[in-house]
Amino acid sequence: MPKPITIIGGGLAGTEAAWQVARRGLRAVLYEMRPARSTPAHQTGHLAELVCSNSLKSEQLSTAPWLLKEELRRLGSLLLSAAEKARVPGGHALTVDRDVFAAEVTSAIATEPAIELRREEATAIPRDAIAIVATGPLTSDPLAEDIARLTGSGRLYFYDSISPIVDAESVDTGIAFWASRYGKSTGGTDDYLNCPLDREHYERFVDELLKAQGASAHIPQDDTPYFEACLPIEELARRGRDTLRFGPMKPVGLTDPRTGRRPYAVVQLRQENQRAGSFNLVGFQNHMKFGEQARVLRLIPGLERAEFLRFGQIHRNTYINAPAVLNATLQLRSHPEVLFAGQISGVEGYVESIATGLMAGLHACALAAGDLPQPLPRQTALGSLCHYVSAADARDYQPANITFDLLPPLDEAHRHRLRHDKQARHAEVCSRALEALEEYVHAHV
Repeated sequence: MPKPITIIGGGLAGTEAAWQVARRGLRAVLYEMRPARSTPAHQTGHLAELVCSNSLKSEQLSTAPWLLKEELRRLGSLLLSAAEKARVPGGHALTVDRDVFAAEVTSAIATEPAIELRREEATAIPRDAIAIVATGPLTSDPLAEDIARLTGSGRLYFYDSISPIVDAESVDTGIAFWASRYGKSTGGTDDYLNCPLDREHYERFVDELLKAQGASAHIPQDDTPYFEACLPIEELARRGRDTLRFGPMKPVGLTDPRTGRRPYAVVQLRQENQRAGSFNLVGFQNHMKFGEQARVLRLIPGLERAEFLRFGQIHRNTYINAPAVLNATLQLRSHPEVLFAGQISGVEGYVESIATGLMAGLHACALAAGDLPQPLPRQTALGSLCHYVSAADARDYQPANITFDLLPPLDEAHRHRLRHDKQARHAEVCSRALEALEEYVHAHV
């Protein structure tokens, strides 16, 4: 019987990898240091805890996030199944009750006989067994140092951030109103609670935001850039007074029922759990001290008496220079029995982490069977994501979400035929991807 496959990290990528290994009749040993040792961002000891947003992005047909999730569903993703069970209203996004989601994943892993869950810190990567490193953006220092030794590259950092959460009962629904942008909702129900601001409220909010005291960071901010897709609101405000109105506070597609007009700016609140007991402030990640957050965010109409269940935070993310050290099957070129998955490999986003975890699990199983792991076709979202991780410019590697830009373009004939219909082009890319996935599954899975 082959040795168990070692998986380090019980987040999204690690749990998905362990599940895929078990589903293929092999044994996995999954290390998770929490709750014995926590991190600056986690609050529980659950596996697959979501520490930032509760959204797994768009479920609109023929979008890149939808395509990636559809490929994962077709490959039997545990975490996509858990997300469906934990789903809460979120417009066209797949949003979840984070507690229900983590509990579903934790229960599935803990009760799977082929997975041995070890609640202890792994400080080094095994050199004599197949191993998947999926420790995520908050990798502990001892393991990060071992990763640096093994890969021959130093540690890379960027800042990431999480949004505040407020108690639902503390939101003034006499001011905040239920609506989805342009009336797009789930099952006919408006999915967002919207706090409208007129120009005077907005200008005062920006003034106070720019004056607010920031919290101390883990490492000097001057040396480490923020991740551009997840900027703190005060950083956005520093880039121009109207930047927020064209970003997380954009009012387009919304009408304030009290005035019958579009607000000057708006803050959207998204349901956090299935009983709608709390809401997160969409896109309102920030780096302010907790007291300053309460002061500034209570300037938002409807949140004057807000009770904060969690404040926003900035935390350090760790990732390797993947194109310099990984191949398209997520294996280390210098040590092919070691694979990387999740945010430490340089993907950004929940679903992208799940995706690389699933792929690392499949490729580890191929290694255990004595086979040569085969990358997915570039036509698939999964294949293109892994291609980016392994083939981007190593001199300027940046974490990536799934976008159609990562997938190869349609051939000239299809592009010409559909040149005036972007939606049809995207639908064609998705159809091509799913056909390629089916062929891969038939041949290799």
